[in-house]
Amino acid sequence: MNPNLSRLQAYPFERLRQLFATVTPNPAYAPVSLGIGEPRHATPALIKDAYCKAINDPQGGLAVYPATAGVPALRASIGRWLQRRYGLELNTNTQILPVNGTREALFAFAQTVVDPSRRVAPDLPPLVVCPNPFYQIYEGAAFLSGAQPYFVPSDPARNFGQDWDSVPDDVWARTQLLFVCSPGNPTGAVMPLTEWEKLFDLSDRFGFVIASDECYSEIYFREEPPLGGLEAAARLGRTDFKNLLILTSLSKRSNVPGMRSGFVAGDDALIQQFLLYRTYHGSAMSTVVQAASIAAWDDEAHVRDNREQYRAKFARVTPLLAEVLDVALPDAGFYLWAKVKGSDTDFARDLLALYNVTVLPGSFLAREARGFNPGANRIRMALVAETAECVEAAERIVQFVKSRA
Repeated sequence: MNPNLSRLQAYPFERLRQLFATVTPNPAYAPVSLGIGEPRHATPALIKDAYCKAINDPQGGLAVYPATAGVPALRASIGRWLQRRYGLELNTNTQILPVNGTREALFAFAQTVVDPSRRVAPDLPPLVVCPNPFYQIYEGAAFLSGAQPYFVPSDPARNFGQDWDSVPDDVWARTQLLFVCSPGNPTGAVMPLTEWEKLFDLSDRFGFVIASDECYSEIYFREEPPLGGLEAAARLGRTDFKNLLILTSLSKRSNVPGMRSGFVAGDDALIQQFLLYRTYHGSAMSTVVQAASIAAWDDEAHVRDNREQYRAKFARVTPLLAEVLDVALPDAGFYLWAKVKGSDTDFARDLLALYNVTVLPGSFLAREARGFNPGANRIRMALVAETAECVEAAERIVQFVKSRA
């Protein structure tokens, strides 16, 4: 067996299951889960209609093998979206590649770009730099590629941004891949242009690749949409997107997590090698999913409606929770990242036992690095349910916190 499999840690939701194994939720309350970030708004009819129509297509449907590069119409649809959203003009044949959601693409991309034999010293394996807290796929992708993860903690004093200046040069010298998540999971923080410029300079200096996870980019609360990685590069005159790839999906934007549809875009040299890897990996998107994806990427009305639903929901819930917790409206995303008094695991366990509300302990989303876990004493709340259910959960949390005071 691959020895690196033994380095993988339990996924946060498995740890949550273990935490709650001996808890009996209060039966006086109906269960409400804010634990899993799975979109629960209705899937738009136009996407379902396109999906059903494609299944019954006598020239395609489920009766053909899909191409790994996707059909030209899908890449063109994605290109149009990138132009509308970011003002970018990409070559749809060489700079865009459909993927089966960002999760598998993030993992596979690390296997493509990390060279475990390239070391600055025989006893120093390559590094994959990640934010902390983080999406656990980053860590697993690093280990299975033969690298080690290096965690850069989010700083509440920096709007939960990473302090890239704290990373020493000897770490950057070993870095082959940097995962960026903007808007961030779980903090919702958006990285500004100045930080992108810093990372591009570091990439030029040390030669590492940047993979920007942007799957929350279309759920935001201010008038200006979040800055994207390719957009930042173009603003800085880096129109070749050297050593940069962005990854995004329809899951959150269009409420279709079960479709597993997204794309990567950027440096054409990286795209070429990633396409080669994926051809052997067998990661081609069904033509039925591609047809539904075209309908989704070409329509913005349902995205605006989805965003307004989240804005209204957060406007109701955030002030309630701010009365008793250290929490504020994030830049983007559908999570609230709240500081609690005492242990985050005790908070989550007791809240479930007394009020039948599930939240995710922040320490499960982070790793202890250089002496502390930046997720400790925090909880993540996914406001994915309907507004009334989220408000009900918030009111119970208020009661719970006041009862503990």
